[in-house]
Amino acid sequence: MSLKWTDVQEIAIELAERHEEVDPRYVNFVDLRNWVVALEEFNDDPSHCGEKILEAIQMAWIEEAD
Repeated sequence: MSLKWTDVQEIAIELAERHEEVDPRYVNFVDLRNWVVALEEFNDDPSHCGEKILEAIQMAWIEEAD
């Protein structure tokens, strides 16, 4: 499976599994972006990410964690 920035829900699930000890409400966007880009399945241009995408990923991760 190949993840793109638009795969918000799938990225959130991967982050929740890989960073179980992290409360996603307190993750800053710099760390969040770096963690997404570091995902093995991630295959998109790292520069095609903006604050709205990161916010959507963070919100999906928060929902996944609850």
